[in-house]
Amino acid sequence: MCGRYAASRRPEDLVGVFEVEKWEPEETLAPDWNVAPTKEVYAVLERPLKDADSPSPVRQLRTLKWGLVPSWSKSPEGAARMINARSETIAEKPSFKKAFSARRCILPADGYYEWVTGSGERELEVEGKKKRPRKQPYFVTPADGSVFAMAGLYEFWRDRTLPDDHPSAWWVTCSVITTEAEKGPLGVAPEEGPHSLADIHPRMPLMLTPDRWDAWLDPRHTDVEDLRGLLAAPPEGLMRAYPVATAVSNVRNNGPELLTELEGPEVGTLF
Repeated sequence: MCGRYAASRRPEDLVGVFEVEKWEPEETLAPDWNVAPTKEVYAVLERPLKDADSPSPVRQLRTLKWGLVPSWSKSPEGAARMINARSETIAEKPSFKKAFSARRCILPADGYYEWVTGSGERELEVEGKKKRPRKQPYFVTPADGSVFAMAGLYEFWRDRTLPDDHPSAWWVTCSVITTEAEKGPLGVAPEEGPHSLADIHPRMPLMLTPDRWDAWLDPRHTDVEDLRGLLAAPPEGLMRAYPVATAVSNVRNNGPELLTELEGPEVGTLF
């Protein structure tokens, strides 16, 4: 799954990396090293510009809310539960299938956090001596330092309790697509700890390599079977993972120090 990630890149840099044609500076977000559900996040997407003469889609950098609200939903209350969409079922799930067909996006990140329960903590949990074991957070990021392009979906939702001209009448929300975690060796693995992403968690965000960006973002690309091909896992060995301080577990903590690599896990022996 993906329940927390880091996104500290400047929008000007993202515009260059993703060849964005349209970006509004007033939508600039502060760097965020602890992105949590319901926060505002950057998304790269393609759609025609409002009131434009041409119906052709334009690549844009937009600010969306993380936690998808389906267009048919009566309220946005379930958004925090729809932060992830499983790649295996998005073509059939009512909440995601329309967005999968026409409203796909890329959510740029530095990387994502995942938590591992220490072996000693797990033993205490099994024995019933500890109900909530401490977990060691790991940061997972491209080994070459490039942007982690997470595949995503976005959706529009109309708040019918507000008038048409209200600035909050329309919500634009998104979800991160997840897939099975890679079982092959990490590109860079810690000396002590996991040697594959599957050692950390059975799921991971689906990373799109640059050769898939154009096809994924193009809303004119609607054939479901063709789109399924874009959901294939990227080549193995592109990622690295390392332990970070447990401070990231508190969403109120935010700063570049959350990405500092530790010499070893804080929470006992993990593997």
